Amino acid sequence: MGKRPLLGKKILVTRARDQSSEFAIRLRNLGAEVIEYPTIEILPPPSWDGLDRAINELRSYDWIIFTSANGVNFFWQRLTDKGKNSSLLSSLKICAIGPATAKELKKKGIGVDYVPKKFVAESILQGFRKMMIQGKRILLARAKVARDILPKGLRKMGAEVDVVEAYRTLKPRGGKKRLKQLFTDEKMDIITFTSSSTVNHFAELLKEDDLKILLRGITIACIGPITAQTAKKWGMRVQIQPRQYTIPALTRAIARYFAQN
Repeated sequence: MGKRPLLGKKILVTRARDQSSEFAIRLRNLGAEVIEYPTIEILPPPSWDGLDRAINELRSYDWIIFTSANGVNFFWQRLTDKGKNSSLLSSLKICAIGPATAKELKKKGIGVDYVPKKFVAESILQGFRKMMIQGKRILLARAKVARDILPKGLRKMGAEVDVVEAYRTLKPRGGKKRLKQLFTDEKMDIITFTSSSTVNHFAELLKEDDLKILLRGITIACIGPITAQTAKKWGMRVQIQPRQYTIPALTRAIARYFAQN
């Protein structure tokens, strides 16, 4: 594989604006022309009440699970706003869904006790089945809209689970017109999706149009199986999915796909 296997390729990045820079830089370093079009906006919850209650009761929990770097950052924002610090977590065990989430925790001086082998909720559950969590209190700080498989699975194991909204994802305002214009003005080679939210919001913006026609000849790249599953529900054909569900791995998978094709 050459040093710039993506030379001449136009790649649409749908990740949130404040998270897309690392991905865009990696792709540009491989020769790609990157078009950044965030299909999600990440905002604080409309009310901090649930998270505030959880922070006030932190010492009563046995575990806290973070399923995204966003969850970590908004949790810490609120912890700091309330004049508290990371010492409150000293008695808890910490689970991070993947390396990016673990990295954010480590930046804040927090050690991580468990990262699953595969960076999805199902893999977290597999690990917790070996940990005897019956009767344990678990805090899950995450987005408002998320799959229920994790809290339901933990409760089936006998754990007491509190799910609190740490942030929310919304479609950017006025996005439909600009997105349709991109398809008119640009000949995109690849569209990348890094979460189910990016897929859903992208498809909802265009649902009045024929997605199959608009996406004809465009390669779809998804960061992992859950995102890919969501894309397929919208009728998309996913050609690229890395074995490891991270931005570096997705970048390598895209480069390898075009080097081989």
